[in-house]
Amino acid sequence: MTPPESHTIPFREAVYVWARIAALSFGGPAGQIAVMHRILVEEKRWIGEERFLHALNYCMLLPGPEAQQLATYIGWLLHKTKGGIVAGTLFVLPGFVAIMVLSWLYALYGNLGAIEALFLGLKAAVLAIVFAAVRRIGSKALRNPAMWVIAAGAFIAIFSLAVPFPIIIAVAAIVGYLGGKSGLKAFEATGGHGSLGGTTVADRDTALGDHIPDHARPSLGWSLRISAVFLVLWLAPVAALLILVPDSVFTEIATFFSKMAVVTFGGAYAVLAYVAQEAVENYGWLRPGEMLDGLGMAETTPGPLIMVTQFVGFMGAARNAGDLNPLLAGTLAAFLTTWVTFVPCFLWIFLGAPFAERMRGNVALSSALTAVTAAVVGVVLNLAVWFALHTIFAQVFEFRAGPFRFDVPILSSVSLPALLLTLAAMVAMYRFKAGALMVIAGCGGAGMLHGLVPLWIA
Repeated sequence: MTPPESHTIPFREAVYVWARIAALSFGGPAGQIAVMHRILVEEKRWIGEERFLHALNYCMLLPGPEAQQLATYIGWLLHKTKGGIVAGTLFVLPGFVAIMVLSWLYALYGNLGAIEALFLGLKAAVLAIVFAAVRRIGSKALRNPAMWVIAAGAFIAIFSLAVPFPIIIAVAAIVGYLGGKSGLKAFEATGGHGSLGGTTVADRDTALGDHIPDHARPSLGWSLRISAVFLVLWLAPVAALLILVPDSVFTEIATFFSKMAVVTFGGAYAVLAYVAQEAVENYGWLRPGEMLDGLGMAETTPGPLIMVTQFVGFMGAARNAGDLNPLLAGTLAAFLTTWVTFVPCFLWIFLGAPFAERMRGNVALSSALTAVTAAVVGVVLNLAVWFALHTIFAQVFEFRAGPFRFDVPILSSVSLPALLLTLAAMVAMYRFKAGALMVIAGCGGAGMLHGLVPLWIA
């Protein structure tokens, strides 16, 4: 007989709340995490500040989208495995449906002038939003010179030295762990993402409480069983494709996004930097501008920002469909991409979360996660710069000096409409505190207007 939950939160109510969170989860991981915090911590008081932050820091240490993994973690914490599956799946479902519809429209009508003009505006809005994410994350994480040094080192390493993501995150974690072990104040973890009525929501004052539930106590047998189940669910389709159609675009998509699920750390924005570089420069599935179009779709729809990978898979298969109908091939690839992107996320949570719960309050571990968060700022800044180079400028060239290599824009190739729209979007966000959806709608409308009646020199 399954032991009862250690709280009184009905599972049916939790399903409704997770569906509500999914429907409101716009604007990238920062906005999605804020929505979760407002509803779960401040409104429902199901989980406390410290526990929420601990779960978030653990998820930021994992490869993949931290917001979806955070939902899975908290769903699991509240209602065991079924709660994690429902929370994580509902978080993805609205975005999956929306991106599928938009991918079809893009494949059918993307070359029309009006659609191109719309996405000109969306790219500018997305660029402003990514820079805002850098500012938002940095304001919380870079609270002392040590964190600034870690962030700067991460940016230099990834932008000009092409150091892989896992190495950057591993080095940051080691530095933070040693700093915490040494008792250095600079590496102390911060607490809280908000408050209720000006008062901190303590773990002990919530429905879950501050104890460790029975199902959150790690068991080797349970860990092996759950790992086996999700490994089979994840890798069986990949193995079948490798055996049956080893040279198809579907096999390329399955293996690439499976690898992405393992090696991309630092949250959704860090993942996008890796996907953009590989999908555009290595596989040639998309052009740089189209990657930004996909990101614009993901920013304007609910769900994880990493749903842009669904668009990448769709377009890659649609353009290499072979004997299949391009739209059918794209649709199949979209399902495949989503499957191999998110099934591993459940594996990481169900396997590691029990151990993470046991280590709550571990100073050295918290310090490691704090340093990782600082490194993420540098990684996201790299993504913002990469998008800026390919949004505002039509041409770039590679600068080389010893081990340093990075793209430099050709100033004469500047797109004045893109530059002006980006500046307008940034002013709207920073000066007038406009929300992401308002900025996206405004820039999209301005892009459409420019496409119909050119208002400035292109």
